[in-house]
Amino acid sequence: MGFVRAFRASGGDADSGRRLFERIGAFLADQRLEPEPGNYAFAYHLLADPEGPLARAVAVLTEGGVRLTRRDIESLGCDPPPASGDGAPSTQRAEGLVARTQMQVEGFEDMVSAMRTETEGFGRDLAASAEAISRSAGPEHAATMVGEVGRITATMLNRVRTAEARLESATREASELRQKLEEARDNARRDPLTDLPNRRAFEEAFAAQAGTGDIVCLAVCDIDHFKSVNDRFGHAVGDRVLKAIADALRQACAGHLVARYGGEEFAVLFAGVDIDGAQRTLDAARARVATKRYRIRESDMPLGEITFSAGLTRATGEDSYQTLFQRADALLYAAKSAGRNCLRTG
Repeated sequence: MGFVRAFRASGGDADSGRRLFERIGAFLADQRLEPEPGNYAFAYHLLADPEGPLARAVAVLTEGGVRLTRRDIESLGCDPPPASGDGAPSTQRAEGLVARTQMQVEGFEDMVSAMRTETEGFGRDLAASAEAISRSAGPEHAATMVGEVGRITATMLNRVRTAEARLESATREASELRQKLEEARDNARRDPLTDLPNRRAFEEAFAAQAGTGDIVCLAVCDIDHFKSVNDRFGHAVGDRVLKAIADALRQACAGHLVARYGGEEFAVLFAGVDIDGAQRTLDAARARVATKRYRIRESDMPLGEITFSAGLTRATGEDSYQTLFQRADALLYAAKSAGRNCLRTG
């Protein structure tokens, strides 16, 4: 349960100012935020209104025990002093955008509610004026009532024009925010070097596929002796090797999900094919990589043989993601122990 939800459950809104100060300190300590003026102001606004839109947005971000970062606070409208070494991951940036979108929607709701209230009041005023006109006697009273109706109408038209301008501006901002949100969501699930899906996207895809009842096979691949490539030729060349292996796996395993799992490790999710078919596909990719001769672009110097090893297994009804991945990983290490540049299944 998120920190804000826990605070709501404690009935903290009835506490004294001293207790509020103590809760602010506890919040900063729990979130591992520095006791700086910006962070303190953020915590004050959050805890002073535990049912407000800021609290609801923070509840989304902290669900499951996730801690806030400085960028989260910035995205929610606060700007604490800059901290050194802060690099919020793209996942948290996406969650911050989600929270901002939620607050934008709540702003729309407030605006529409206000417009509805004003419109209802306008209707009541018009009805009262019309009734007064019908009861009035003499042209002088009618002229007065007509003038009153005109005044009310002009006032309402001005309010409508103001609301329309605000609504147009808010709609434009929401559209831009929605686009950024989609970009952030995509970036949070994609490896920037290889442009493959990342570990998070892979795990989400497995969870979705596991619920379909189709055959699922999982492979873990690791580039052989990759550290020596970096040591001998530098990380720039190592990055090119990673991209080359990523392209080879993507082409050979077309129709299946290939992800960069981390470092020099890749994962492949085979759906709808049995383990024999997955093995043939993956072994063809391994052979294609092994037969290619890589060279350094600038000097045309050969890199030597580049290969990868892999472990492949099929999911059973009893497998969780963790047990399935651990089994494939153990098979990968068996392939490494067998001399590398090979595939082990089980």
